[in-house]
Amino acid sequence: MRYFVAFSYNGMAYHGWQNQPNAITVQEVLEKALSTLLREQIHVVGAGRTDAGVHAKQMYAHFDSNQHLDFGNLVFRMNSFLPDDIAIQGFKTAKPDAHARFDALERTYEYWIVQHKNPFYSTSAHCIVKPLDIDAMNEAASILKGYRDFECFSKSNTDVRTFICDIKSAFWTEGPEKLVFTITADRFLRNMVRAIVGTVLEVGLGRITPGAIKTIIESKDRSKAGASVPAKGLYLTRVIYPETIFE
Repeated sequence: MRYFVAFSYNGMAYHGWQNQPNAITVQEVLEKALSTLLREQIHVVGAGRTDAGVHAKQMYAHFDSNQHLDFGNLVFRMNSFLPDDIAIQGFKTAKPDAHARFDALERTYEYWIVQHKNPFYSTSAHCIVKPLDIDAMNEAASILKGYRDFECFSKSNTDVRTFICDIKSAFWTEGPEKLVFTITADRFLRNMVRAIVGTVLEVGLGRITPGAIKTIIESKDRSKAGASVPAKGLYLTRVIYPETIFE
């Protein structure tokens, strides 16, 4: 039987999602919990690979089991077993060939920024105290939707086969406590969102114009874009799948 599990996590204590030999990861902790409670060796495949320190409000993974699972009971047992920074929302039965990564139609990320020192956001948002031009930042963000090749925002020396991404929306909203950048696409490159935010912040600080984003993207050169912002402000917030992959 193939199952999907929906969960969330605070990434501060983890070296990203994917298993690594000498560092604790979210995948490792989740696999250990499932294997212990189901009493069989479980391997999970995630919807994506979040970097060290990145959070997820909604993440999915698939796994195979020889058992017919009691979803309600398993959610309770998993949440009792897991550490406080990982929480299970639910399970679904999926078709045998359903894939948490390749079947995802779109993903949404948020990046949080606060503009004054706030102890309640010290580990969950990036602080920039200088004034930011939000209108200019939104103008720059809107330019992203006119392009598909985002090599300039990709982590250097990556092993991806294509830099093509379909960005469906990208915008900034200003709330009473924080600025939030929201971006939705069919897929993202490694480090892409943090590089985009770092570059658009250069616009907000008045260091480059919104139109400079076009030149940066067309250069396909990572060194032309801005520095990546810290991981602690980044959240995977939504992953969408076609209902046809579920039983």
